Amino acid sequence: MYRSSSPNLDSDTTICLGDSLLRKQDIELLLGPSWLNDTVIAFYFEYLESNVFKGNKSMLCVPPQVTQCVKMIAANEIGAFLEPLKAHKKNLILFALNDHEFCEAAGGTHWSLLVFSKLDSKIYHFDSCPGLNRNQAVEFGHKLFTYFGKHFQNGVVEANCLQQNNNYDCGVHVLCNAEHIIQFATRFGTVEGCPIIDQRVVSGFRKKMLDIVMNMVAKGKGY
Repeated sequence: MYRSSSPNLDSDTTICLGDSLLRKQDIELLLGPSWLNDTVIAFYFEYLESNVFKGNKSMLCVPPQVTQCVKMIAANEIGAFLEPLKAHKKNLILFALNDHEFCEAAGGTHWSLLVFSKLDSKIYHFDSCPGLNRNQAVEFGHKLFTYFGKHFQNGVVEANCLQQNNNYDCGVHVLCNAEHIIQFATRFGTVEGCPIIDQRVVSGFRKKMLDIVMNMVAKGKGY
């Protein structure tokens, strides 16, 4: 686990990337041990799309704020949130799923990753604590079936994935799995058979992301 002293940031520092913003209190969550909030997850999703997989128009990382709204509304209304993201044109769509039951305010205790794969005609659920978000995943998956007009016989598939060894790294697992799955699917054209990530990837993630953020600050992307 990465731990360090607080980064040298002003109290009003803001890091901007696309539609995502990180403030000092968000960045400090990367020092651990801390549960990652939706702002940090949205920021790294944006980073994956705009930097790591730039030019890959077949994948979409849905901001967790949008995912939460989709989760809370009727299946016939979710197009209002997914159509602006051109979801119908994507082969791989990733959602950071939270167990929070309200849309008006942040909250929740656990993150997991839902992957809609047209490549495999399946929806995969990667949960670092098996069973905690199972009901959330099944209900959300049924909404996606309705929206995309598809019926998958296997329903939502619980995928094998690395299990967290503490009570706060679920968000880290979501982000590490997301990057790993996109890399695998881009290379092999499938999510099926994606190997489990190494614990070292998870253990080093906070430092990796903090280095990315601090590099952006140094280059003047913070204000």
